[in-house]
Amino acid sequence: MSPTSVRKHRMPVNDSGFYGDGRFGGAFVAPELKANLDELADAYYEAMADMNFMNEYRQLLRDYVGRPTPLYKAERMSCHYGTNIYLKREDLNHTGAHKINNAIAMGLLARRMGKRRVIAETGAGQHGVATATVCALLGLECTVFMGETDIRRQRHNVERMLMLGAGVKSVKAGTGTLTDAVNEALADWCRNRSEAFYLMGSAVGPHPYPEMVAEFQSVISEEIKAQVPVLTGKPLPDYVIACVGGGSNAAGAFFNFIDEPSVRLVAVEAAGLGVETCKHAATMTLGSEAVLHGSRTLVIKDNDGGVAEPYSISAGLDYPGVGPLQAWLAASGRTSVLSATDCEAIAAAYRLTRLEGIIPAMESSHALAALDKLQFNPDDVVVVNLSGRGDKDIDTFLSHKCTE
Repeated sequence: MSPTSVRKHRMPVNDSGFYGDGRFGGAFVAPELKANLDELADAYYEAMADMNFMNEYRQLLRDYVGRPTPLYKAERMSCHYGTNIYLKREDLNHTGAHKINNAIAMGLLARRMGKRRVIAETGAGQHGVATATVCALLGLECTVFMGETDIRRQRHNVERMLMLGAGVKSVKAGTGTLTDAVNEALADWCRNRSEAFYLMGSAVGPHPYPEMVAEFQSVISEEIKAQVPVLTGKPLPDYVIACVGGGSNAAGAFFNFIDEPSVRLVAVEAAGLGVETCKHAATMTLGSEAVLHGSRTLVIKDNDGGVAEPYSISAGLDYPGVGPLQAWLAASGRTSVLSATDCEAIAAAYRLTRLEGIIPAMESSHALAALDKLQFNPDDVVVVNLSGRGDKDIDTFLSHKCTE
């Protein structure tokens, strides 16, 4: 079934999953995986046209997740920067991050398709926790693939997944991080198509995943767009800032502002130890076009032209590529791309904690670091998407040398 025969796209993507001018996106996969994707796309577009499905999704966002999340004016942060800083409090969602928005919808889709086993990948662990949560809610079996390195540095979230009844499979291949977890999850899905549903957590991979994740995260910018006029008297924010690893929280925060040219969209990626070093995940800053996990996008490469090993202090940002939507937005100039080092992110986290009493996730701390890199007017409305809370990163914050 053609997607446009059921429902028009709400973003600049065509039926084959290519964005904008067609440079980024698509589904470059083996035939056996293409069959899975075609089945998924048909089910997705049909579900999106079904008011019963959408009503249940919205009801769970309201009554289970706790939406809408507040758009909070950070008064002391605003004074510090001489402008109006608002935080979109995705950290107040059930499970503590934005990941639950997408997990709820895809869990419902898995149940609708008759799939009893859900597969997921996770880096920082928040998507794994969200998926395990939804599977517990809906009575679905859950398997989460997580790199061995990430399991060590995100043990708190691993314990949460296990308590929720998920099986956590350690991935020892490669660097033992998010890239390797995605590889293993896709391989499992190919082997077990009839019973399994792959619940992708970020806006990466082959079509229709980037479109699906962005659609289900778009509630973030939908709410921001409604909240800003009420709180500020201005029709739109002047800036929306979000961190980018694969791109799920940024896709959600930017989605409803893509066609609003007066809103400056700022994407912040992980510079690690510095973009001049080989220890970074600055994909949009230094990457080049390539196919990664079934999608043509921007990828950081090594000296031999292969996919480079990314690095970030943040388990959720050390991915060597970026979703095709974010690649297109960056390449077309619609987003301003900045990067923040580990130390800059740590400093930004301490600043928010000490000024507002809010401990942000390490990923969100990169978005906060952008506030030191931009020049604001006193009457600007600056929205930072606080994509998650920092409980999972406390050990890193307390042990790291980069503090204020």
